[in-house]
Amino acid sequence: MLKKMTNETNDVCRNASTCENGSCTRRPGFEMVKGPEHLVGVGFRCWMAGYMTSDINCWEVGWNHYARVLGPQRAKAAVTELACWVRTVRSRAARDIEIYPADCAGFCPDECMAISLIAAAQQNACPAMRACAYALIGDSLVDEVVDTAEGFAHVLGDVGIRLGPDSIAQAPALMEQAELGRPN
Repeated sequence: MLKKMTNETNDVCRNASTCENGSCTRRPGFEMVKGPEHLVGVGFRCWMAGYMTSDINCWEVGWNHYARVLGPQRAKAAVTELACWVRTVRSRAARDIEIYPADCAGFCPDECMAISLIAAAQQNACPAMRACAYALIGDSLVDEVVDTAEGFAHVLGDVGIRLGPDSIAQAPALMEQAELGRPN
């Protein structure tokens, strides 16, 4: 079963020992990704956790990661668009969005779908972008999610962060695995 963030787990952003024995990293296909994909996944996770829990520490963890990777000036622009995109995903989602705790090395299906969405936006892969948005929010009204994803993807490109097209190719497999892991 996926580890789902709820208001009861709001200490996840402050406590580095919340990943239950690393179990989230042992799920096939969801191992740690590196580079730009990792940056997007961590940002999505931290900002979503902040919105779910109203715990500013979650956003601080995300900000510190972006500032470390990009430097404070470039991070400011990226995090502004990240926050807008994640807020839109959360407000438009027709289902609960699942995320792993901040310290987990792997990403859950929803986090992987978010990474794929941003990769598709950077590659101008419109059908894939819309499919990823639909799979992520569980609703066909994806225009606002796609628009904010494109804004975030554009700013990432402006600060030198480029996700590879191979991140998009995982989307169909992730959708299938995500459906298997979601409660009915």
